Order: sequence, then C-alpha cells, then structure tokens
Amino acid sequence: MDDLQSEKEQLEEMRAWWTEYGRYVIAGVVIAVGLLFGFNQYQSSKLAAQVEASVLYESLTVHVSDGDLENAESVADDLASNYANTAYAAQSNLAMAKLYMDKNRDQDATDVLNELLLMRGNKALKQIGRLRLARILLYQDKPQEVIDLLAGQDDLAFAALFAEMRGDAFAALGQNTAAGDEYRTALADTSRTINRGIVQMKLVDLPDAPAPATVVDESEESAEPAADGEGGESE
Repeated sequence: MDDLQSEKEQLEEMRAWWTEYGRYVIAGVVIAVGLLFGFNQYQSSKLAAQVEASVLYESLTVHVSDGDLENAESVADDLASNYANTAYAAQSNLAMAKLYMDKNRDQDATDVLNELLLMRGNKALKQIGRLRLARILLYQDKPQEVIDLLAGQDDLAFAALFAEMRGDAFAALGQNTAAGDEYRTALADTSRTINRGIVQMKLVDLPDAPAPATVVDESEESAEPAADGEGGESE
C-alpha cells in the first residue's frame, strides 16, 4: 500500500512539474529544431553562393583570356555587387587589372586594384594586388606613391618582393643609397620569391652614392667634389 501511494505521489509530482514547466521544455525543443534548421539552411545557402561565385569567376577568366572587356566588366560587377569581400571577388579584381593593362588602360587597372585593397579579408590576394599596384605606379612614373604604398608592410611572405620594389622606387627618385639598402634587404631574404640575379644586377648598376658630407660650415660645397673624385677613382 505504501509503495502504491509512493508511485501515485511521484506521478502527481511529475504531472505538477509538467504542468508548470512543460511549455518551457516544448519551447526549448522547438527553438533547438529551428536553430538546427536555420543553420542547415545557412550552410546550404552559403555553399550555393560559393558555387555561383565560382561559376561567375570561371566565366570571367574566359572573357579575360579572350580580351572581351565588355563581358568581363559585366561579370566583375556582378561579383562585386553580390559576392563582395569573397575570394572570387578579390580574384576578379586581379584578373580585371591584368585585362586593363593589356588594353593600355593603366588608370583603370590602378582603380580596380585600389578597390581590392579596400576589401575585408583575403590578405594574401590583397598583398598580390598591392605588389601589382606598385608595379603599375612605377610604370606611371610615380615612385613616391610606390614607397608610400609599401611603407610599413611587414608580411614575411612578400618581404623580399616589396623590398625590391621599394629599391626600384628609390632608384627612380635618384636616392641610390636607399635603393641599395632595399636591394640588399631583398637579397638577404631566403624565401626565394625574387630573381636574385636580377636584383644583384640592379644593385651593381646603381650609380655610386655620394659620400656623406662633413658637418662644418659650407660643407656641401666641399663634399660634392670629394664624391666626384671618389667616383672617378673607383672607375
């Protein structure tokens, strides 16, 4: 009898508990199912977007290869509008920069690479874009902009390439000592990302840097002949 009473009490306690808390349990289950469904939907949507962006990028590469600027621009605009900040959008900017350069539209190439640098994420692709932009700026005879663009860049994977490019910019400005320092920095790098033979030739071909002026009155007038004399002796 006591056992039967105990079971009845337990059932009554369970009913009371369910009456009070059952709706919360049901709500929790519904929320959990909804979250799982939403996550699966998000993952499916994300995968579908990646596939769509991939297909668009593949078509872009075909247009770039064919030199079809009109259709290439249309696809690139679609990627920029609907798949912004993705790797495909970043790669499309690199591809469009190449096509613009092939069409002798270097300013358009500069603009599209600047857009790439403003994107979120895609660090490696942005560094490639930065390097290509530096080359175009040097082609446009804007060496100071190259130096500004590459200032403070400490990405080890691109260190030698950036140092070589800064060396080219300083050489274009006639700042041969700074150019030599950058070329030596590039040559000291062991990542093998540069053509060491070409960089060595650039370093050797630099005109002799002027000797440092002595800090005395009218030192500038006495320093220049001394530098010329040293240059003549070295030759």
